[in-house]
Amino acid sequence: MAAAIDGVLPATLQELVKKSKILVVGAGGIGCEVLKNLVLSGFTEIEIIDLDTIDLSNLNRQFLFHREHVGKSKARVAKESALSFNPDANITAYHDSVTSTDYGVSFFKKFDVVLSALDNRAARNHVNRMCLNADVPLIESGTSGYNGQVELIKRGLTQCYECTPKEKQRSFPGCTIRNTPSEPIHCIVWAKHLFNQLFGESVEDEDISPDAADPEAQEDADKQADGDASSELESKAVESANGNVVRINTRQWAKDCNYDAGKLFNKFFNDDINYLLKMSNLWKTRKAPEPVQWETLLPEGITNTESLSELARQHHKLWSVEECAQVFAHALKELSAALKLEADNILVWDKDFPPSMDFVAACANVRSQIFNIERKTRFEIKSMAGNIIPAIATTNAITAGISVMRAFSVLNAKWEQCKAVYARLRLNGRQQFLVPDGFFPPPNPNCYVCASDPAITLRIDTKRVQMKAFRDDVLIKTLNMLNPDVTVESTGSIAISSEEGETTCNEPKLLSEMNIVDGVILKCDDFFQNYELSIIIAHFDAERDEALFEVIADKSQLQPKEEEPEQPKEQEPSSRKRAANGSDITDEGPSTSKRSRPTEIDDSDDDCLVVEEDEDAEEEQKSKLDDVAEVVSDATAKLSVESIPKTAAKRKPTIESEQEDIMEILDSSDEEPAVPTKRKRTKLDDDTSCVEVISID
Repeated sequence: MAAAIDGVLPATLQELVKKSKILVVGAGGIGCEVLKNLVLSGFTEIEIIDLDTIDLSNLNRQFLFHREHVGKSKARVAKESALSFNPDANITAYHDSVTSTDYGVSFFKKFDVVLSALDNRAARNHVNRMCLNADVPLIESGTSGYNGQVELIKRGLTQCYECTPKEKQRSFPGCTIRNTPSEPIHCIVWAKHLFNQLFGESVEDEDISPDAADPEAQEDADKQADGDASSELESKAVESANGNVVRINTRQWAKDCNYDAGKLFNKFFNDDINYLLKMSNLWKTRKAPEPVQWETLLPEGITNTESLSELARQHHKLWSVEECAQVFAHALKELSAALKLEADNILVWDKDFPPSMDFVAACANVRSQIFNIERKTRFEIKSMAGNIIPAIATTNAITAGISVMRAFSVLNAKWEQCKAVYARLRLNGRQQFLVPDGFFPPPNPNCYVCASDPAITLRIDTKRVQMKAFRDDVLIKTLNMLNPDVTVESTGSIAISSEEGETTCNEPKLLSEMNIVDGVILKCDDFFQNYELSIIIAHFDAERDEALFEVIADKSQLQPKEEEPEQPKEQEPSSRKRAANGSDITDEGPSTSKRSRPTEIDDSDDDCLVVEEDEDAEEEQKSKLDDVAEVVSDATAKLSVESIPKTAAKRKPTIESEQEDIMEILDSSDEEPAVPTKRKRTKLDDDTSCVEVISID
């Protein structure tokens, strides 16, 4: 090992390596390389944590794993493989979620450096907060295709992981998924919802039947005289009770017909489509869908079952509609059989379980054909449905090597040598493909995580959002808290408690019913993350399918954009961001939103990540800012006033461990460059040393 041989490392660094204690979070593509590098460098006190298990598809880039390890814990197998390089190393492996309460601030404080090799945003946010509170340097790394980056996060010296806004999540209104799909991803999401309706744990927002409440369809119904349309809709509801249109429980209806492929196919791809065609207003400006029937596609039924398995293995072939129907029938048979073996009578969709993937691919392509949308190969659908981030083993190895070299500099306290580094496929103007940052991006003074007095403005419809949704969707999903306590600053009353059962009675109440209205300031405290945040409530009345809330973390965003002076051409690099394809995009500020009744795809699900595309966004934003400027101005002033003492003492919450969502990473092609999450980087030109910034999640 390097540290065991005199002269390989400087004497001071050699001793530091021998004595240091390192935590590696993540044992995937980068994590395996990092662990190997640490062991070969001479580090002997290492702990590694990962909740994931080894899948067959991991073996092409995670070289500490072999075929006999499939199904086993990544962390434990990585430990055993790394010990073969240095049996004297003391490696502790945890097959667990890093967000578990077992790994709090005190756990992180015992390490000299933490190396993050994660691939999902929620876990990265959590590790960022733990390291900030423990005051432990964090080396964050990530790759996307041929691009990679390594950066240091240290409290007071650099910006934290949440100082800059990340890529917004895409979401689709339910009526788009159910009535008027226009992109392949719409059909893929619909197919996954159908899987859950038939075999999984169904959710009301994931109903796949035609949406008669679609505003466009309702408008069409209102135009018909004497209530004919409403009568027709009522008759359809009655028909659905007899199993002809999907208004009954889809799972029960499928069981009643013994998962008959022909009946299910006709219902989803013929009957439901004909029902949609009666909503004529939907098709005034769109091409109408063309229903398909089982008997038309396969008049003789399934004739050769042996060829279906071979067909399903042709992942790069574009299946015909007839082939999709055959794969649909074959997958349906296997899934219904697998369902009978489950004790809880529920299947969880898994992109690596062939029948599940075949079912979604077949259904998505049939629906695409019906709505005149481009069909995709099974491989392409798997990448979209499974949220697969492309990665290359060489990029992982380069990134991991830089991470460990940065760890050397951290141990030596040579902070100037710890600037971010970016790996690129092509050389820049200075003939570099490893591009160092020119400076440390300073902490964002308005960051709602690492600022001295973190506060945000929350635009929210207090008359429609319940306390349970406020906790789950705003505090946990959007602000990445784990188990928050919430008190009303003006009264000291407890609105949400981390103690189980204490405020359960408040969950169904609307915010307005709890006197959480326009101008109220909430004090949020997450004991486990040692994180406190002030939330200024700004009420607005949301329209149907409009965002029910929006987080505004930067108060400077409340200034009208047209009043800002025009900046000269040469400005600070931090005012622009760069996507992986090299195109510049404007920083829109750290704001997120949640839509009413959308099909939303986020990191916590094994779904595709999508970006919201709001029309007239600039005008809407200006209007929103005008609405809340006065409220925020008044409420912000209150933050300096001493709060009324809380009536309840802070207590440590008890939460269950949540399984991390680990995303599969496959190779990518040059034709489809990946776009990483936004992060700062500098652009090197021949005549300037300043850099432009990108971000890789």
